[in-house]
Amino acid sequence: MKDIILASASGIRLKILKDYGFNVRAIPAGIDEDEIKNSLLNDRFTSFDISRALAETKAKKISSKFMNEMVLGADQVLDFQGKIFNKPENMESALNLMKKLNGNIHFIFSSICLSKNNAVIWMHTEKVILKMKKLSDEFIKNYLDKVGLEIIKQYGVYQIEGQGKELFEQIQGDEYSVMGMPIKQLMNYYKINEK
Repeated sequence: MKDIILASASGIRLKILKDYGFNVRAIPAGIDEDEIKNSLLNDRFTSFDISRALAETKAKKISSKFMNEMVLGADQVLDFQGKIFNKPENMESALNLMKKLNGNIHFIFSSICLSKNNAVIWMHTEKVILKMKKLSDEFIKNYLDKVGLEIIKQYGVYQIEGQGKELFEQIQGDEYSVMGMPIKQLMNYYKINEK
């Protein structure tokens, strides 16, 4: 069994790691993601770069406190037409985001970073292309009501592992990455490096 610290409060990331046989404990990094994102956006960083920077920041922050332990930082960025969208804080912002994505293509950049002794050991980023179906305003509102604000605040506007799959016409890429954990690539790293 592979021992790892997850530098995140994400319940779905924790579940995926456990499902794949990791002996994992979660210790949230407690960084101000919005402040870091805004700073990087001002410096014209791409969505790809921002997801990587956030995953690395989380991993190294926890890694510096738990020497000789493997720490995994993870982050994902939703990119629509070159703009980054954060997790909605209320139903109104969730509805606005869903209306923007409705019938359109957007991207998820999902990054993971392994750190030990405050150094980056390995990093990977997956890009997933999602095309949302054209949905009626009533369908979107009913869907968000069904999912609920607490889930939306924690996981974003759609849960690909649950009812969210019905929102999409097409998903090109790894569904685990949409959930914020490119687990296949992490498993490949361990197969190659942890013999």
